[in-house]
Amino acid sequence: MNSKAIFVTATGTDVGKTYVSALLVKKMREFGYNCGYYKPALSGAVKLSDGSLLPGDCDFVLKMSGLSEKPIDCVTYCFEEAVSPHLAAERQGVKIEAIKIKEDFVRISDKYDYLVVEGAGGITCPFNLKEENLLLPDVINTLGLDIIVVADGGLGTINSVILTVEYAKSHSLNIKGIILNNYDKNNFMHIDNKRQIEQLTGIKVIAVVAEAEKDLSISEKDLIKIFE
Repeated sequence: MNSKAIFVTATGTDVGKTYVSALLVKKMREFGYNCGYYKPALSGAVKLSDGSLLPGDCDFVLKMSGLSEKPIDCVTYCFEEAVSPHLAAERQGVKIEAIKIKEDFVRISDKYDYLVVEGAGGITCPFNLKEENLLLPDVINTLGLDIIVVADGGLGTINSVILTVEYAKSHSLNIKGIILNNYDKNNFMHIDNKRQIEQLTGIKVIAVVAEAEKDLSISEKDLIKIFE
C-alpha cells in the first residue's frame, strides 16, 4: 500500500462529512492527483427494486468527483436502516470488525495514490458494542490515519468543535485541520466562530464551504499537506 490517506470525521451527524469528502476528492482530481474514496460503514442506504442496496453517500461522492467506481465497492458495511452502525449491524446479525475494514482499506488504497476516507456520525460513533467496543477512534487508529474535522459554521459550533478536538486528542488522533461547512463569509457570527475555533483549539481552519458550494477554496500546496 503506497497511497496517502486522510480520514474525514465531524462534530456530529448531518454536519457535511459527505459533502466535504466529495469536494476534497473532486479538488484533488482537478489538480491531477489519482485520488479515491472509501467509507468503512454506512447506514441509511436505499433499497433498490432488485433488492440491492445503494449507499447514497458513496454515490454522491463518486458523482461529484467524477470517480467511475461502483458505490457499493467503496463501502465495507452497508445497512438500510438509518441508525448507528453498531445498531444496524446488530439488527442484521452482522459483526463489524476492524480487521475487515483494514483489509478493504488496503485493497482500495492499492488503486490510488491518495484516498479520502469518510467516517460515520460524529467522532464517538460506535461501530460495535456487542462482541467488542469498537468506536470510530478505534477504526481510525487501526487505519493509522490523521483526521480532518468537519463542523457547521453557525451557532453552537465552538462548543462542538472544542469537544470533538479534545476527544480526538485523548484518543491519540492527530488533527490536520478543520473545515467549516455552511459558512457565510458575510455573517459576523460565522466570522467570529472561525476566529475563536482557531484560537481556542490551536488548529487551523483550512477551508470554509458555503452552502451548496461546488468547489473547495484551497491551494494545491495546502491540500497536499493534509495527506502528508
